[in-house]
Amino acid sequence: MRAVKGIALAVMTLTLPVLIGCGGMTTKPYPEQPPLPGPTGVETPQDIALGKAVKERLSAEKAVDLSPVIVEARKGTVYLSGVVPSLDARERAVKISWQVPGVQTVLNHLQVAR
Repeated sequence: MRAVKGIALAVMTLTLPVLIGCGGMTTKPYPEQPPLPGPTGVETPQDIALGKAVKERLSAEKAVDLSPVIVEARKGTVYLSGVVPSLDARERAVKISWQVPGVQTVLNHLQVAR
């Protein structure tokens, strides 16, 4: 009988802290997707000019509507985000971005509309 009481006491002693600890936990809802890495740091006049040049080239595209593309630039890196109508549009946006003088890297976070 003593052994059973000892085992029951040991089980309760080991599980009670776990149960109390779980009760204090809160759950935070996760977003559908983790945030995409974007530009960090201070935007310089060169960054603004580069982003504007890329956006103008994308807006001038006649074959496909690339006006919804969001363009940000930092230190020669161009970040593309937003939604485009097709895979061809996505590829075209990247290709046009690379053609702008001063672009050193293009990070493509464009999504294709369903």
